[in-house]
Amino acid sequence: MATSEEARLERFIQWLQVNGGELRGCKIKYSDSNKGCGVYSSNDACDGILLVVPLELAITPMRVLQDPLLGSECRASFAEGEVDDRFLMNLFLTVERLRKNSSWKPYLDMLPTTFGNPLWFTDDELLELRGTTLYRATELQKKTLLNLYNGRAKDLVKKLLTLDGGSERELSFEDFLWANSVFWTRALNIPLPHSFVFPQIHKEQKSCLSIEKSSEASTDRTSSSKMINGKDVKECEVTGNYVEVNGAEAISVQNDSVWVEGLVPGIDFCNHDLKAAATWEVDATGSVTGVPVSMYLLSAVQSPFKIEREISISYGNKGNEELLYLYGFVIDDNPDDYLMVHYPVEAIENLPFSDSKSQLLEAQKAEMRCLLPKSLLDSGFFPVGFPKDKGSDDREVSRTCNYSWSGQRKTPSYVNKLVFPEDFLTTLRTIAMREDELFQVSSLLEELVGTEGERQPSDIEVRAAVWEACGDSGALQLLVDLLHVKMTDLEEYSGTEDCDTELLEKACITDCPEELTGDGKEISGRIMMSRNKWSSIVYRRGQKQLTRLFLKEAEHALQLSLSEQEHTGLENQS
Repeated sequence: MATSEEARLERFIQWLQVNGGELRGCKIKYSDSNKGCGVYSSNDACDGILLVVPLELAITPMRVLQDPLLGSECRASFAEGEVDDRFLMNLFLTVERLRKNSSWKPYLDMLPTTFGNPLWFTDDELLELRGTTLYRATELQKKTLLNLYNGRAKDLVKKLLTLDGGSERELSFEDFLWANSVFWTRALNIPLPHSFVFPQIHKEQKSCLSIEKSSEASTDRTSSSKMINGKDVKECEVTGNYVEVNGAEAISVQNDSVWVEGLVPGIDFCNHDLKAAATWEVDATGSVTGVPVSMYLLSAVQSPFKIEREISISYGNKGNEELLYLYGFVIDDNPDDYLMVHYPVEAIENLPFSDSKSQLLEAQKAEMRCLLPKSLLDSGFFPVGFPKDKGSDDREVSRTCNYSWSGQRKTPSYVNKLVFPEDFLTTLRTIAMREDELFQVSSLLEELVGTEGERQPSDIEVRAAVWEACGDSGALQLLVDLLHVKMTDLEEYSGTEDCDTELLEKACITDCPEELTGDGKEISGRIMMSRNKWSSIVYRRGQKQLTRLFLKEAEHALQLSLSEQEHTGLENQS
C-alpha cells in the first residue's frame, strides 16, 4: 500500500480511537483497488466482540439538524417538509467534503472517490446496459439528482461554505453525486434508543424532530426495511420507469427504539459476503460492550478467526440488479438473482374496454409487476438445480379462484408447478380479457352482489370471477409475449446469452485507464475491459438466462392450459 494510503489510514484509526472507537479483535486495512478498505481479524476476541463504535460518532439526520453550521439553515426547511432525511445526509457529506477544516476529514479521506454503480459509468460503459432495466433507471436517477442539485443543493451548499469561510475548491455536481453514492453504499438502519434521538436537553429542537413530522412513522418496522445479518436491507425495485425503495422514510419507531439511517465510521468498512463472518448489534446500555449507546461488530462464526481473515457482513439476499444499482458490484452466478417483469400502466389506455378493465384492476388491487427470484425455477416444470429458498419444497399455491359458481372451471392440474405469482397472473387475466369474458365477469359479480349493488364485491371475489370467466390461457399468452419482448430488448444491443458468456471467458479486467486504449478489442485471445463493463456483462447475461428459463416455464404452462381448456370444451360438448 502506498505511503499516502498508510498515512490516511493511520490518521483515521487515531481519529476513531480518540472519539471512543475500540478495535478489540480486528484491524482496518487496505484490501484491494476494487473493494478499498476492509475489516480483518487481528486476534481472538474471547467474547466475539471485534469492534465497538460509539453512536455519537454516527452521521444521522439528527446530527445534521443539530450541526452548528448546517442546523439552523436546515431545521426550518425540514420542519416544512421542503427537504427529507436523505437530502440532509447528502447535504452534510457534500459540505463536509469541501470544508477547509472539517472535523470529519480523517473519515472522509478514507472513503472512495469514485464508485462502481452505473451513475459513475463512462458513456461507453453505460451503453453496455442498453436493453436492461438499469439503463433507463440510471438515466432517470441521474436526471433527478442533477435537478435536485441545481434546484436546491448547489446554492445551499455555497451559502453554508461562505458562512464557514469558504471551501477547499469549487463545488461541482460530482461532489453531490459522491455524497449520494456514499450514503447508498454505506448507510445502515440503526435502532437508536429513543432517549438518544430525542434528548430532553433539546426540547426546542424536538419540535423539528417530532416522530410524526419527520417520519410519519409506522410501528411496523417491516414497512421500512429489513435486517439480514446485521446489514440494512434497502429493498429496491428498479424498473424502466422508476426506482422504488421500500422504506423511503429514514426514521421509523418501534417500542423504545427509533430506526434511523446513518453512517457508522469503522463498521461501514465491512465488505459483503453471502456467508457473513460477522453481524452488528446496538448496545443501548453498555451492558455488552461497556460502551453505552454504541454499535459493535460481533463474530458470527463458531471457531476463532484466523489472523488476517477478512470480516464480512451480508448486505442481504440481493440480485445483481440491486447490487449493481446500489453498491456497484455484482456476483457471478448470483443465487439470489431475480427477474423483474411488468406490464406498462400506460398501455392499458389502448386496450379494448380499457375503462371496464381499469375498474376491475383497481377492485382487485392489481399488481402490475412481479419479481421472479431465480430460486422459483426449482419448483417449476424444468428444475435447474438452483439453490432453493427454505421451505420451497412445501410451497403452498395460494389461489383465490379455487371455486366456481358454474362448476365448469376446475383448478388446473399444473397449478403446483406454476412458478408465477397469482397476484400478477390475475392482473394479466384482466388485461387479456375478451368481450364475452368481460360480460361473464359482470354477470357473475351482479349475481353475487345483486342488481341494485347492495354491497361492493371484495377483491378476492373479483379475482375469482375473473378466473372463472377467463382461466389461465389468456394470461399465460400475455406473459409469454411480455417475456419475448424482454428478451428482444436484452439481445438487441448485445446479442445472445452465449455472446456474453464468450466475452466473460475472454475478459481481462483492468483498473488502469492506460490499459483500456484497446477496450473491447481482442489481444492474444484476451479482451481488455474495465470492471464496470465486466459487471454490466455479468448482470445482463444473468437477466437473459432468467428470461430464457422463465419463458420456457410460461410457454409450457400455456400449452398445458390450452390442452386442458380444449379437453374441458370437448367434455362439455359431449
